[in-house]
Amino acid sequence: MENSTYIALSRMDAQQRAMSVVAENMSNASTVGYKRESVLFSDYLSKQHGANQPTGSETQTYTQDRATYRDFQQGDLQQTGNPLDLALGGEGYFQVQTANGVRLTRAGRFEKQQDGTVVDEAGNALLDREGQPIVLPTTDHQLTISSDGVITTETGEAGQIGIVTARDNNTLQAEGSHLLRSDQPTNAVDRPQIMQGMVEGSNVQMMSEVTKMMDIQRNFDFMAQFVNAEATRQQNAIDKIVQVSA
Repeated sequence: MENSTYIALSRMDAQQRAMSVVAENMSNASTVGYKRESVLFSDYLSKQHGANQPTGSETQTYTQDRATYRDFQQGDLQQTGNPLDLALGGEGYFQVQTANGVRLTRAGRFEKQQDGTVVDEAGNALLDREGQPIVLPTTDHQLTISSDGVITTETGEAGQIGIVTARDNNTLQAEGSHLLRSDQPTNAVDRPQIMQGMVEGSNVQMMSEVTKMMDIQRNFDFMAQFVNAEATRQQNAIDKIVQVSA
């Protein structure tokens, strides 16, 4: 198999990776707090060693999958009227306690359990500014949440939601569709912008993702045709050599 085929296959592998990322984005277009992903590719230059290399063939360029990164642009705000649906304006993340440790999220759809603990849709407890689970009085049914996260019920102040920022968003590791793991210490946001009765939608733009998917498929098909044509050319060359030898 010639190097040109290997180069084409590296491009096809990159297109498959890009397609899986686009498909993930599209499947989470309606997921609260989801941030779209993109794939970063680069050229890998392979130096060719030979005494008589033709002009332009001194290096060969392969496609290399470098990284997957997230677009942290804010999604559209959706009004729900639910007092425990919360949206964040600007930077910051809610903190929730999972079985694997504290995780960050922009998905602000919470609910109150029978024991008063405020949890997300997966049952992870929402944490306050001290990193402790927020527990509301079980007999209270009316609550208001200020823009800085202070929760007030019929019996008074019940806690303050902790909002934090990551030192570098690019180091956050995704766990599922809306949880993020930070391996570095986080910083508390002094003046968070919490909006009660609203949630932040996904920042996926479906039309853009569909267009990208069509472009990826077109490039993949072109590379596949090239590989097939190369395979046919090589087989024809081998057949001719065998015929001459015979």
